[in-house]
Amino acid sequence: MSEKIYFNTSQKFSIKKSLVNLTTRLHYTLLPQHAKKTARKLLLTPARTKPKNAEPQGLIKGEVISKEGVLKTYQLGSGPIWILTHGWSGSSSQFYPLMEHIASRGFTALAYDHPAHGQSEGAYGHIPAFVHGLEVILDSVEQEVAGLVAHSMGTASSIECHHRKLAGKPFLLIAPVLDYLDNLFGSVARSGYSMRLFNAVVSDVEQEYRYPIQSIDPYGKLKQRQTKTIIVHDEGDKFTKYPVSKKAAEEMDNVELVTTQGQGHGRVMKCQQVMESFDKLVA
Repeated sequence: MSEKIYFNTSQKFSIKKSLVNLTTRLHYTLLPQHAKKTARKLLLTPARTKPKNAEPQGLIKGEVISKEGVLKTYQLGSGPIWILTHGWSGSSSQFYPLMEHIASRGFTALAYDHPAHGQSEGAYGHIPAFVHGLEVILDSVEQEVAGLVAHSMGTASSIECHHRKLAGKPFLLIAPVLDYLDNLFGSVARSGYSMRLFNAVVSDVEQEYRYPIQSIDPYGKLKQRQTKTIIVHDEGDKFTKYPVSKKAAEEMDNVELVTTQGQGHGRVMKCQQVMESFDKLVA
């Protein structure tokens, strides 16, 4: 259900939106604890999507233990490691074509399913859990980390992550969410969901993880990075804002934008421009 909220871009008035607003506000007023429990389940539960691509030959599956539960990993190739981190309601299978390309260039592609995504354990998904998951994966890696590839919400959590193994490493960001807070709160507001109830859920997550949501600033933190970053973004992406990526490339010396057409938000992950951008980063 949550992807219908977070991926909602409609600005139109609707009776359904008004009813959602009325019922969620009333629920929180009358039964605040039950309302928060229901909202957490609705707003923080991603869809477990089926694999998007066939498994590559030679794919090695593994597990890493985190406080969210077991995280499933998928490894292909040999040599320095490139970490691949997917987005909301996604899974590692979306990266299989790119992983084959990375392996063909003499590197190891290591993808994993975020908490509550794909085959990993966990009940809820959010930025603190995404960041924690990435940190656990990086801690488990003994080889050199050469760089990182991220898609959608995975880009925000990757930029937020301050793990030493990512310091000075190149990033390939696909359809990034650089305006995370505006995107998040705007999407929930457009759905008609009670913002007071949503803020209460956010507050609980903040306290549980000691992670203030207002500290999340992918755009500002990307500006502070000194290492090369290439953004691949489709001009017609309906879920993340291409103009924000364009602005980042114009304002930031170490950021380059590669524009695609007709690839959308998901197909772009395996387009030729992504493969070529990876080659440019490792050249």
